[in-house]
Amino acid sequence: MSRLPRLMGRGRALEVLLGADDLPGDLCERYGYVNRALADSELDAFVDALARRIASFSKDALSQTKAFTDAASLPPDHEIAPQMTVCYASIERPETQRRIKQLLDWGLHKAGDVENRLGYYVGQLGEQLKK
Repeated sequence: MSRLPRLMGRGRALEVLLGADDLPGDLCERYGYVNRALADSELDAFVDALARRIASFSKDALSQTKAFTDAASLPPDHEIAPQMTVCYASIERPETQRRIKQLLDWGLHKAGDVENRLGYYVGQLGEQLKK
């Protein structure tokens, strides 16, 4: 929750976090959630070329660049611990446990539609619980 607003801005981060829905790759790219959206047919060549290029640079220069980039863009560690505490407490709530159980019953953690479209099923679960 500390990192996402820094990547995409408050409004978009709230949309992603509170909406808990799947987003298409091109929208993720526009929001800054991912660096780049590529077609499957382009992915391997792009990653290979980028990895080879990065590997050709000085390890010290890469390390320093990463450290300065992290300092400028990542939240400080003290912001993360309270969020993890709240997350763990949320997971332990009876309502959350019911939701997790239903998702597992539908196929969470197994290859298939629930894993491929988790955001959709989270939405369906919310609708089901309203009834």
